[in-house]
Parts: sequence; C-alpha cells; structure tokens
Amino acid sequence: AVQDSGRGVLVGETTFGKGSVQLAYTLDDGSELRITTARWFTPGGREIHGQGLEPDIPVEEPEEAEVDAPLEAAVAYILEKASGR
Repeated sequence: AVQDSGRGVLVGETTFGKGSVQLAYTLDDGSELRITTARWFTPGGREIHGQGLEPDIPVEEPEEAEVDAPLEAAVAYILEKASGR
C-alpha cells in the first residue's frame, strides 16, 4: 500500500512473495492437505504471490554483514530528503 500510494519507498531486497492464505488440514494418515483460500493483491492490483515486492531502493544484505545495509540506506535517503536535495 505504501509503494502503490506513493506515500513511501521500499528499501532492501525483493520480498519473499508469499501472497496467499491457506488452510491446513491434517488427514487421518498424518498427511496434510493445504487449500488456498485467498490471494493478496496490492491496492494497485499487483499480485504478490510468487513475485514479491520490488524495492524502490535495492540494497543487498550479505548474511554475515556487520551492519544493516538496508537500514543505513533508508536513513541516508531520509536525511537526503530532509535536507531538500
């Protein structure tokens, strides 16, 4: 909603893309049946499932990172906007 409305930006990596709601039923033999009951769309009509949300400011974060690169990029973006640049 934030991205579609233009009220903010997404910073970081593409989201996972889990855009469905499922009900899970355990069967008598121990197996499980999952039924998709809904799909999630953004207010602009974009489907999320299997695609995720693309960030406006892509920032990769290595697994062993000592700093939070997406957070640092977000703070830098906010400071730049606040300074009027």
